[in-house]
Amino acid sequence: MTSTSSSNAPRPGLPAVTAATRQRLQSMFDHAQRSVEKKDHDYANNLFSQCLIDDPGNLIYLQHFLGNLAQKYNNNKKGSKFSTLKLARPRMSLTKEVGKAQWREAFTSATEALSHNPWDVATLLAVADAYEQTRNDECLLYTLRWGLDASPKDIQVNRRAAQTLGRMGQFEQAISCWRRVLAAKPIDEEASKAISQLGVEHTIQKGGYQQELLHGALADPSKLEASVRGNPARANEEAPTAMTVPEKKEAFDRREKELRDLVDASPAEVKNYLDLAQLYFTEERFRDAQKLLSRALDATGGGDLNVRERFEEAHLRHAHQQVQIAQRRAEKDTSADAKELARRMAAQANQAEMEVYAARAAREPGNRLLQFELGLRCKKAGKYKEAIQAFQAASDDVRHKALVQLNLGESFQHIRQFRLALSSYEAAILAADSMQPDTRKLALYRAGVLAAELDENERAEKYLTELAAVDYGYRDVADRLDKLAKIRDSG
Repeated sequence: MTSTSSSNAPRPGLPAVTAATRQRLQSMFDHAQRSVEKKDHDYANNLFSQCLIDDPGNLIYLQHFLGNLAQKYNNNKKGSKFSTLKLARPRMSLTKEVGKAQWREAFTSATEALSHNPWDVATLLAVADAYEQTRNDECLLYTLRWGLDASPKDIQVNRRAAQTLGRMGQFEQAISCWRRVLAAKPIDEEASKAISQLGVEHTIQKGGYQQELLHGALADPSKLEASVRGNPARANEEAPTAMTVPEKKEAFDRREKELRDLVDASPAEVKNYLDLAQLYFTEERFRDAQKLLSRALDATGGGDLNVRERFEEAHLRHAHQQVQIAQRRAEKDTSADAKELARRMAAQANQAEMEVYAARAAREPGNRLLQFELGLRCKKAGKYKEAIQAFQAASDDVRHKALVQLNLGESFQHIRQFRLALSSYEAAILAADSMQPDTRKLALYRAGVLAAELDENERAEKYLTELAAVDYGYRDVADRLDKLAKIRDSG
């Protein structure tokens, strides 16, 4: 198993991990895994700890660090003898270091404390604080879920998990956590209000109701039923079956159980996994589909391409679902935090797309369209050298040749290879046909601006004049032509 994951990308507040460091950590990680197989949990813990300290944003390092300790202590949920005394000092240091944003020191203290008791709730909450501040949602959720497993009824853990799961659009799990808070504290107003609001949001997400029909429903959940009754699209959709919501849920639960029983009875039968995954897709339960299809991949040794592609699709749809939820919230809550969450969800969705297209392009190296799509995602993520490689691999795709060359030029320009960029823009101009006027205009503009910056004024004037001839109001082309004319006249 490799430790490569999207969590290797630099996180705000966390130091970037160099290629040399990542290679060293990978070797250490592999050695640690072999130590676990030999039941040498103490040595494995030393290695996993160092991996996590040097790259704390790596989800796989976190998973294996905690998993090894769980094996070491036979999952006793208590850790070592006298663990409370042993972890007090590093836990105190951890809290102070998180407050000062001293991340290396914080994760050093965290690994020391958790090594004595990986289920200590106070330590896990401090680690969750670190991940929340560095905006690492994957590790934050994993830490909180580990805390829930350690202490399912703890109010603090459930509250933090509920807030995070709700923010991430995992409504059902968030509601379950809030209900546990209410069970322990029946007068908790935050929990009661959150359960009502999350229930509405979950209904909106699953039902596809129009936002204009739901105006005010989030503020007053009692309005939701009236909004649903007033949605003609949903009314037409439900008319043929005339099933009530409880009846639909009962039918879904019954079908889900049937398929789950089939999967359990015949774990090597791929069709059962795919049928159940399709049921989850229909209900937009993409996270459940991911988990199921991951199990299917394990059962088939990862060799079934149909399962692999369906797993990738679930991964992408779940990422896009989170983007939509975050954007919808940002429209209602204009705070900086809400906008930042929407931006971060979009970046994570692009990362997910980049990983999927990279995998698909590796499976089909001759598929130029996949290379083009991969290049677009790499470029969007700021990985311009990887984007250039993908665009060059797609350069023979006649259908997208102009767009490929345009994006190739922009990628070259980002890494300051200006001559190569200009050459690509010129290739885009030649490749753009009458059906691609916008692409051709942007290529002309890019070529003209870059040529001017390279002091090739005649070349710049040629491209900008050609652009002005078809769209004189395009951006600032008129002003640029005036400047070039003054330069020419003064010479």
